[in-house]
Amino acid sequence: MLRDLLKRTSDIEMNRYSLTRRDALRLTLGASLARLIPFKLQASRPVPSASQLAWQRDELAMFIHFGVNTFTNREWGDGKEDPAIFNPTRLDARQWARVARDAGFKAMVLTAKHHDGFCLWPTKTTRHSVASSPFRGGNGDVVREFVEACRFENLKVGLYCSPWDRNSPVYGDSARYNDLFIEQLTELLTQYGPVHEVWFDGANGEGPNGKRQEYDWPRFWGHVRRLQPNAVMFSDAGPDIRWIGNERGVAGDTNWSTQDPSVVTVPGMSGDAVMRMLQDGDPNGTVWRPGETDVSIRPGWFYHPAEDARVKSVDDLVEIYFTSVGRNSKLLLNVPPSPDGVLHDADVSRLTGMRQRLNALFAENQTQIFRRSWRPTGRSGILELELEGARPVSILDAREDITRGQVVAHYSIEAENAGTWTTLARGTTIGYRRLHRIPGVTVSRLRLTVEEGLAEPVDISLRAWRG
Repeated sequence: MLRDLLKRTSDIEMNRYSLTRRDALRLTLGASLARLIPFKLQASRPVPSASQLAWQRDELAMFIHFGVNTFTNREWGDGKEDPAIFNPTRLDARQWARVARDAGFKAMVLTAKHHDGFCLWPTKTTRHSVASSPFRGGNGDVVREFVEACRFENLKVGLYCSPWDRNSPVYGDSARYNDLFIEQLTELLTQYGPVHEVWFDGANGEGPNGKRQEYDWPRFWGHVRRLQPNAVMFSDAGPDIRWIGNERGVAGDTNWSTQDPSVVTVPGMSGDAVMRMLQDGDPNGTVWRPGETDVSIRPGWFYHPAEDARVKSVDDLVEIYFTSVGRNSKLLLNVPPSPDGVLHDADVSRLTGMRQRLNALFAENQTQIFRRSWRPTGRSGILELELEGARPVSILDAREDITRGQVVAHYSIEAENAGTWTTLARGTTIGYRRLHRIPGVTVSRLRLTVEEGLAEPVDISLRAWRG
């Protein structure tokens, strides 16, 4: 009977309401009985949904910050901008998408509305939008052009809609503004086809009435899930993917994709416990909520002419790849269009260089031909690879099969050459992917030892690249 109840509970759409299986079981059985079932005795550890898995396997997404701030040369607008300033005379969303695709990105996220409240689509909820601008003669729709460009280049679509709205006269009147925000989400999620990622932050302020807006996050999340059931939602509190805790492009050296949802319950929370949960995750977490690492290619998020000479170098971008994707995260790299509506040549050049460098680093897999042995020992295990002769190696690439969850808590990687074993790297979590850059070494055998796991590790893989 209990087994049947657990199975039925697993079918409940727990992620839709940020419920853990334990919470759902409590609803099914009653609190008194659920307390008798500790988490570690549940059927399995948290695992990603199909949408979460596809999201992480994409590895790279491009953020597009574009709006009235692009024309005022500001980072945060105040909502008092004249829509007439928005007029990108050469807007080319196809260029954005083409550059992203050529650089190896698989998705793009557009700021459909930033904190200034200016909407890049002809919304019915406000006149502070492209419909009041001279762009395309007042008939423009940047969101539509963006979506169509993504579809043409086979990129997944993501949309960011800021809950903070410094233009709305009802912001601060919480119930009325929440209704308006729901209307905006409805427009974005019903008029443009499938959306892969819906991006929220926790920015908040006071409205014209002097009152601080109280967002109805459960309502927002539930609305997105109903309209776009296959989309993943990003925020500090997920519910599907989380912020990694900084905007430097650096995920935690320890990075669990599991979270305790009681620590970060809504976006915008602060404190040491919150930051630890965002950066490191929780090995005993009850929900699968992997981290997204967002960082800008420039010092600012919107385009500023003074920053044309301050675009991150190819070396910087490659290092960010290793500290994000290479630490069990996904990279969301912001590349802001200029007032003309195109990506600047300096940014495009750096992206091209990044792709060329990554292609070169991962061109020669030195473990394609090998003898493999795996010896599990309970919650630990040893993977050994015997190569076909001595091979030069400078990048180690370890992966877990996250379709079964994340279990590795400590590991080491050693190499043997001429009868001598040498430790090349040590770490805590592996997850989807863990990359180590090491001084070049020649090896004939490799050994990955799982020293501690939260369950029996399975399907650990190890690749070694020449670099």
